[in-house]
Amino acid sequence: MKRLNGKVAIVTGAGQGVGQGIAFALAAEGAKVVVTGRTLKKLESSCAEIAKRGGQALAVECDIKDRGALESLVSTTVKHYGGIQILVNNAQEVPLGSLHEIEDEALSAGFESGPIATFRLMKLCYPHLKGDGCIINLASSAGKRWDMSGYGGYAATKEAIRSLSRAAACEWGKDGIRTNVILPHALSPGLQWWINDRPEEAAAYLATIPMQRLGDCEDDIGKFVVSLCSEDSRYVNGQSIALDGGQAFLG
Repeated sequence: MKRLNGKVAIVTGAGQGVGQGIAFALAAEGAKVVVTGRTLKKLESSCAEIAKRGGQALAVECDIKDRGALESLVSTTVKHYGGIQILVNNAQEVPLGSLHEIEDEALSAGFESGPIATFRLMKLCYPHLKGDGCIINLASSAGKRWDMSGYGGYAATKEAIRSLSRAAACEWGKDGIRTNVILPHALSPGLQWWINDRPEEAAAYLATIPMQRLGDCEDDIGKFVVSLCSEDSRYVNGQSIALDGGQAFLG
């Protein structure tokens, strides 16, 4: 029996990369997955692959910075599949650069698409998650770098997500909702862009991964998310877990 049979999941940013890998893994274990993001063509491609593998998925175009769009996403999911048991907040605009380089608009977009969207969507899904719900929010080990130069804006958005997640874990645990955070390294389009754009920095950074490789979006990240959402992890709540081959130390 598949571990997530009967579950309904929303995955933001599921048209490519880590979000897509998570959607694939959830569907493979029996979850009905609503894949959402800004580009419908990419979402439909994800859904087609899930259907090809024998799973069920629905594409819903959504700008996560728009509260009305988030409300519509939740109502569409409940109307189509009857409920929500899993929420994965993955989508995020990335404000990279030094503090002098980042414009106000870019930083604001990072917060709107990151912690604010996460905050809103968790609250919108809360009534449906009560009793047997699981929230997985994505952060980044950028927030644990000893040298934050060039990553302060991005790290700030991700550390805010970790704080909101811890609060949700503490406040909503009694309601049967578990909230955890993953900090993944995987060969997504975004990471590939960074490797191509900053090859020397990327090479030095990747050399610090003890396992000497990048993760796979589905096999290393998605399948771990499945475990976190399953009964196997029913007592795991409020944790930040680095999926990075041993690079980050969160202690």
